[in-house]
Amino acid sequence: MSTFKKLFIAVTALFILLTVILNMALIRQADSPTGIYRVEAKRLADDIEERGSYDLGDYPHLTGVFTEDDGDLYISDEQYVIIEAAGKLYRVEYNTSDHRSWLLLINGALAVVLLMLFVLFRYIRRNIILPFGRLNDVPQELARGNLAVPIPEEKSRFFGKFTWGVNMLRESIEENRTKEISMQRDKKLLLLSLSHDIKTPLSAIKLNAKALAKGLYKDEQKQREAAESINARADEIEGFVSRITKASSEDFMDFEVHMGEEFLSVILSRINERYAPQLNISSTEFVIDDYDDCILSCDGDRLAECLQNLIENAIKYGDGRLIEICFDTMDGCKLITVKNTGCTLEAKELPQIFESFHRGSNAEKAKGSGLGLFICRKLITLMGGEVYADIKDECFLVTLVVRLA
Repeated sequence: MSTFKKLFIAVTALFILLTVILNMALIRQADSPTGIYRVEAKRLADDIEERGSYDLGDYPHLTGVFTEDDGDLYISDEQYVIIEAAGKLYRVEYNTSDHRSWLLLINGALAVVLLMLFVLFRYIRRNIILPFGRLNDVPQELARGNLAVPIPEEKSRFFGKFTWGVNMLRESIEENRTKEISMQRDKKLLLLSLSHDIKTPLSAIKLNAKALAKGLYKDEQKQREAAESINARADEIEGFVSRITKASSEDFMDFEVHMGEEFLSVILSRINERYAPQLNISSTEFVIDDYDDCILSCDGDRLAECLQNLIENAIKYGDGRLIEICFDTMDGCKLITVKNTGCTLEAKELPQIFESFHRGSNAEKAKGSGLGLFICRKLITLMGGEVYADIKDECFLVTLVVRLA
């Protein structure tokens, strides 16, 4: 805020200074002996010298010509200049009201500009600076985990949508935190329950094993029954372990798509607008091949998210020479392939790259969670499409199969 005030004061002071300088220049020009009235007075003297007469209408800035016969030559309420022509003195009166009019007109225009400047600065302060100041601490509070931070509603067309989006972000973070706490609680309860349930068959196994080890069961029938009991209890434990495995492998992220129709060109323009400047700075050639525009049956935002994940992977794991988006059409589907050079992934790893938290052998030095391709597969599957990867000529290719509308 203080910076804005300083900027306002500096701009206002500079404007006033320029106004003063301009006025001084105009006044000096009006009072200058090289004024237009002196030129016309010189022409008048020449006409009198040559013709002995003159027409005052030829001199728009002169208002009267007088001699000593008209009274005291040097007494007049008007501005005048004394000239000599044909051996006689003349008082030539002139009018500089045009200069004053121009001066008033220019100062009036400058006053209007200054007023507009005040209005502009006030508008910027009220609609941009003040709302931004009220939202300045919100991101930091959210980063600290303070989800109860108040987010003021803004009706400004500049910040209304922004505050609405920040509020949605806060609600989303709060909802995800609630889900995470609930999931952790459910997992803990499940583990406690299963660990308690496992103890019963485990105790029975231990008792029967000890009895068999000590030879307490002399009868062959009893020994068989003890062995069968151990086997049954082992089956119970195996069932509990299966439940634990299933619980740990269930989806830990919620995926939601809203199916609709979207032009391929709209999605690609978003991708190009986002990545072309970034890749140009890093000297990476970014190519979107020629394509026939079409309407896709998909969630446009989610499909764009998939392409973003693929390009981010290409940036992280490629060699930075080329990232290319290729197209094909097959069986009522559009095939969109993201290709990058410098692939060091081994072909035998391809079946696992779409699994959650899986990171290939080429990801040792690159930061990541191993979820990008997993998310792509989930989203494309929910949109009724497919995704697959391939390695050709040291290039890594991931293809999204999207149904045409």
